Amino acid sequence: MNAMLEVIREGLKDDVANWDERRGRRVYCDVPRDKIAEVARALVETYRLRFITASGTDTRFAVEILYHFSVDEEGAVLSLRVALPKDAALSSPNEHLEVDSLAPFLKAAEWIEREMQEMLGVTFRGHPDPKRLLLASDWPAGSYPLRRESEVPE
Repeated sequence: MNAMLEVIREGLKDDVANWDERRGRRVYCDVPRDKIAEVARALVETYRLRFITASGTDTRFAVEILYHFSVDEEGAVLSLRVALPKDAALSSPNEHLEVDSLAPFLKAAEWIEREMQEMLGVTFRGHPDPKRLLLASDWPAGSYPLRRESEVPE
C-alpha cells in the first residue's frame, strides 16, 4: 500500500470500514452516512487530496454514492462509498434519500450533487443551490430517470 494511503487509513480507522485496495492504486471504503462530510473534509483539508468527482448508482436495495479523491503524488484514487437504503425512502413518500452535502466546503461538488439529486432522488442536506440542472422544467416531480423503479413520463 502507498505510504499516504496507509497514513489516511490509520487516521480515519474509526470512521471508515471495508478498506478494499485494488492493484495498489485504487482504494474503496465505506463511510456511514452521518460521517461522509466529516471524512471528505478531512481528506481535502488534512491529507490534501484532490476531489475528482462523484457518482451514484441504484443497486436495487440502496442508492450508492461514491466520492472519488486523487492522491496526486502517488497516482492513486481513494473512493468513499456511502449507501443510502431505499426501503426507508420507499415506505413513506415523505421520507427522502438524504445525505449531507459536500458543496458547502467543496465547491467542485456542487454540480454533481445537483445532477444526482435530479437523476437518483438523493437530497443533499445543506447544498447551497439545489435547483435543477439537467432535466426540463416540466419534468414531473418525484420521477428520477436513473432509479430502477422510475417510469418514463409520456
